[in-house]
Amino acid sequence: MSNNLKHDLRTPLNHIIGYCEMLLEETADLPQHGFARDLERIHYAGRRLLVVINDLFDPVKSVAYKSDPHLVHHEIRTPLNQIIGYAEMLQEEARERGAAAFVADFEKILTAARELLRLVVKNFSGPEMELGRAEAPADVSATVFLRRENAAPNTAVWSKSPPAPGSRSGCILAADDDAENRVMLARRLARLGFQVTLVENGRLALEALRGGAFDLLLLDIQMPELNGYEVLERLKADPALRDIPVIVLSASDETERVARCIEMGAEDYLPKPFDPVLLQARIGASLEKKRLRDREVSYLRQIEEEKQRSDELLHIILPHDVAAELKATNAVKPRRFENVGVLFCDIVAFTAYCDQHAPEEIHAHLQALVEAFEKLVVEHGLEKIKTIGDSFMATAGLLMGAENPALNSVRCGLAMIAASQVMPPHWQIRVGVHVGPVIAGVVGRRKYQYDIWGDTVNTAARMMQAATPGALFVTAETWQQLSAHCEGSSQGRADIKGKGELALHRIERMRTS
Repeated sequence: MSNNLKHDLRTPLNHIIGYCEMLLEETADLPQHGFARDLERIHYAGRRLLVVINDLFDPVKSVAYKSDPHLVHHEIRTPLNQIIGYAEMLQEEARERGAAAFVADFEKILTAARELLRLVVKNFSGPEMELGRAEAPADVSATVFLRRENAAPNTAVWSKSPPAPGSRSGCILAADDDAENRVMLARRLARLGFQVTLVENGRLALEALRGGAFDLLLLDIQMPELNGYEVLERLKADPALRDIPVIVLSASDETERVARCIEMGAEDYLPKPFDPVLLQARIGASLEKKRLRDREVSYLRQIEEEKQRSDELLHIILPHDVAAELKATNAVKPRRFENVGVLFCDIVAFTAYCDQHAPEEIHAHLQALVEAFEKLVVEHGLEKIKTIGDSFMATAGLLMGAENPALNSVRCGLAMIAASQVMPPHWQIRVGVHVGPVIAGVVGRRKYQYDIWGDTVNTAARMMQAATPGALFVTAETWQQLSAHCEGSSQGRADIKGKGELALHRIERMRTS
């Protein structure tokens, strides 16, 4: 390396240090502006750069830099990025606070720093380095106050108070091993209205992500313990974290590294030193993508929940196998079942009761009775088919196997009579049971209802109509299947609509032995 290059590098650096020392003196009596702390940071970074540049041209000390190009990047670019970042913020704050006299001097520091960056890029980096810098916006009028809030060990949380009008919200985690970089980034993001949590390595970044709710991760590539690649790999392998967007923090000459991170799932990258406009734009774009993705996930979750509720409702209306067939084929094939017990019951004098009581009272008592009937139906191995007004219909041996459908139906019917007698308002019911073949299926396209048809259904309904209050009636044909299990009495013959004369039997009780 030539002495001319050393001179070229030292010249803008001397300008940076010189202007910084001069401004420190001039602002010493103006503590209200609060510029001193950032000027001290710029001065410290400048002195670090001076040592590095001297070492680069030292025959002995330069050997380490020649053997490790990344060391040059870290030792030169890191303090240089800090100088540019802090100088830009100082310039913005000077405009906001009406300290116009200092704006030009801060611009001189920026100009020297950018010239030094140009020389570094030209002599120590590849040609792909981006050199353009955008002018910092001057549209923020509120005074900025930064506060360090309580945080987990080894983390720092920065936020802005009060929020600037129109500022964007979002919780950002920034992982960078350089303390000054972290503070500068936090201040920049806080000025934009974000809450920022800072960590110093990849391991702490993953711990913070698992322990908190973050909208974005700003991830440096070179870090101790876990580098950026390792963090990305673990992040994308974790179902709970994989959707958190990641923006890689990178020097512009790390194109291959950035590309690798993008391939691993990073959303975008931010070149160092940070351009305020680019910083806001890329973070804003990533957060907007996350908001849209979160909204999409929320909508999909709502759709799934609605679908689940729809399925649950369908299974309430229809038997499970029937609902599954309807969902799969959009139709239910009618089927014939040969030996099904059909039970009908209704409330005696229900119409007269309705004329004398309030609707709310009627509904409450009817709801309680039907729920009791539904429970008894399940206990005795029957399936509820439907209710029509005060009538209740169930079957045995239709969708669930039953050794003796008639016996199951009668046991359930007697239990229903007993329940109605002890439940307010102590209604009397009548029950009819008949056993035989039925056709079952679903008709219509709206308000689906699984139903059964056939002579067996009609006969069971006629048995209910013929029954006396508090009694269960069956046909003589059904009685033959029950006589060994039940005590009953003949009710003679009756003219049954559509059937002619039929012999009727009343079931009194189940036999005890």
